[in-house]
Amino acid sequence: MLVASTIMAVAIVGLLSGIAGATRNAARLRDYDRAVQLARLRMNELLLDEAIPRNAEVAGQFDRSLSSGLECGWRARVSLWKTPPYLAPGDFALERLDLEVWWGAGAGRRTLAISSYRRHALTQDEVVQLAATP
Repeated sequence: MLVASTIMAVAIVGLLSGIAGATRNAARLRDYDRAVQLARLRMNELLLDEAIPRNAEVAGQFDRSLSSGLECGWRARVSLWKTPPYLAPGDFALERLDLEVWWGAGAGRRTLAISSYRRHALTQDEVVQLAATP
């Protein structure tokens, strides 16, 4: 009886440590899933916002109702990625949007980075400015 109880205790301790590890992994995956959804939401908004200044960092925080009470934020940068070989007003250039979503995880902070591209019609001022830069 004593041997059977000892074997059962060892098995239960092993099972409980396995369950604790699985619970931590599930919580981490839930946080990453939430960050991906928030990143998609913010990236869609950034892709549509033509007023974002180029080569300047913009940042903000997500509403806690969207992040299930978790402290989450973002920062983004828009940069000119590719221009046509011959610059003319109205031609399209590619802009790159880099987005980083962060969230609090215990005592630290985790991040998720994504990038996307959008086309941008060059204005006369932009053509002049780009032609002046080497």
